Amino acid sequence: MSSSNPALQTVSAELPAVPLTLEGLSVLHQMFRFRWPEWRKLSASRQQEIAREAAAVLSAPEEAGQSAVYSLLGHKGDLMLVHFRDSFDELNAAELQLNRTALQEYLEPMHSYLSVIELGLYDSSVKLFRQLAERGVAPLSEEWNRAVEDTMERQRQAMRPRLYPKIPDSHYLCFYPMDRKRGEQKNWYTLPIEERQRQMEEHGMVGRRYAGKVQQIITGSIGFDDWEWGVDLFAPEPLVFKKLIYEMRFDQVSAVYAAFGQFFVGLRCPVQKLCEWLGVSEERSLST
Repeated sequence: MSSSNPALQTVSAELPAVPLTLEGLSVLHQMFRFRWPEWRKLSASRQQEIAREAAAVLSAPEEAGQSAVYSLLGHKGDLMLVHFRDSFDELNAAELQLNRTALQEYLEPMHSYLSVIELGLYDSSVKLFRQLAERGVAPLSEEWNRAVEDTMERQRQAMRPRLYPKIPDSHYLCFYPMDRKRGEQKNWYTLPIEERQRQMEEHGMVGRRYAGKVQQIITGSIGFDDWEWGVDLFAPEPLVFKKLIYEMRFDQVSAVYAAFGQFFVGLRCPVQKLCEWLGVSEERSLST
């Protein structure tokens, strides 16, 4: 709600439009269709050799980065690989390492998504910007920038577990990209920052009601991919994805300003079970 105090309205109008954000791990999603007809032409021993090589690559020590494999449901693909790394350089190295395996001959790329883990600091941004404006500190001045960096550093330390998480080991994953609308009638980016902060707080209240049922990781992709954000939802059972996303449709920020891309739902396939997913068994290999 806007204030009737002209001085406070002036301060609000002067607040910078762009909220502060924190960035963490770099993330790459890769979706593939598996070439089953070509795969079935191989001998059992060759299949196992290829499967073992791929499993070794995907199960690298955690300090080298994290990768997870998901068996996709539906026609959009057969496998989805999710990579968490410290940088885009390391993501590229992971991609190239997979490309050099023999398994790559049987993986047909269908889709991919590049992003970085992002935490939007709407609450902190509005509070800090308002305090600085009320003190008469000019935006982007040396004093302003110093106060912003101090706040960012405190938040980086406090939020480090969320910026650099492990890939959850939940059985189900739902991934989708999304935008905020920029149409002629509804444009998220023309709203004052305080109104965006209010709507995001309302939006976040829905998600908090699902704490313990769903683990959510938001990634930013503006300048990196075709959408503005990616959303990963991890849960032990899939119905909660429908309930959470449906409930969020009714808050203002989603009902009025959200646009969604394709949804991908997969089941976690532990790397040690990749042979099983590929239909390869020790007994079959040894008897060939």
